[in-house]
Amino acid sequence: MDKAAALIAKKDVTECRMDIEKVLNELGIDGSRAHFYLAALELGDAPVTAIAVKAGIGRSNAYEVLNRLAAMGLVSQVEQEGKLHVVAEDPSVLLRRLEQQRMMVTSVLPDLHGIYNRSRSKPRIRFFQGEEGIRTVLWDALSCSPGPLRGILSMQELLETPGHLVMDQFIQARVNIGLHFRVIRSHIRDTEAIWPTSEKELRRLRYAPANVPLAMTSLIYNDTVAFISSKRELYGILIQSQEFHQLQETLFESLWANSRDA
Repeated sequence: MDKAAALIAKKDVTECRMDIEKVLNELGIDGSRAHFYLAALELGDAPVTAIAVKAGIGRSNAYEVLNRLAAMGLVSQVEQEGKLHVVAEDPSVLLRRLEQQRMMVTSVLPDLHGIYNRSRSKPRIRFFQGEEGIRTVLWDALSCSPGPLRGILSMQELLETPGHLVMDQFIQARVNIGLHFRVIRSHIRDTEAIWPTSEKELRRLRYAPANVPLAMTSLIYNDTVAFISSKRELYGILIQSQEFHQLQETLFESLWANSRDA
């Protein structure tokens, strides 16, 4: 490898590490904890002092950081020949931790909504742009209490944005909190034979009449109606309004009554 190529490779590694540290910071693993965790991942199994040296932190601080990371389930401690060694857990524990946090927040959302001080006389309309905005709108539906969640799904658009992976994550999170889902779809907007009626996934599916295209996704829950656009327009909307919610709920039930089981 010539000098120029080596510099480029070094730059790529540095930028990659910066991206990783940025994500870890967003997850609450910042500063010394991020440096110690990355050093533990690289070394695999090493004494605390060796990881501290690689992480560039002092020994006394290293033990404090180690205890914090161990409490988060990111590393474990084992004794070998009288020395304390650190073993980094599989990084997928980060995803499990996020899911646990999401479930904890979701479990108290009904109580939080109960004490949320907002005027009931005026609707609240929030607009979210881009793919992240669509995910925000989608995940808000998990605050549905007590259920069931009602939804009109435009499959062709959903599989483009937010995409199959995000929708599968949403389904799993919904099932984890025991939220039943009543769904209306249209055959002309379906692109794959997926997400059928399923007791395991707490979902009941019906297909709308052929003359009802359903070209946009909407979710109806609590006092809120959520709308998710196509990838072309790329936006989501949350409308909090008792009257609007009641209207959409009535329209959904009317369409449900005229739709057939899948």
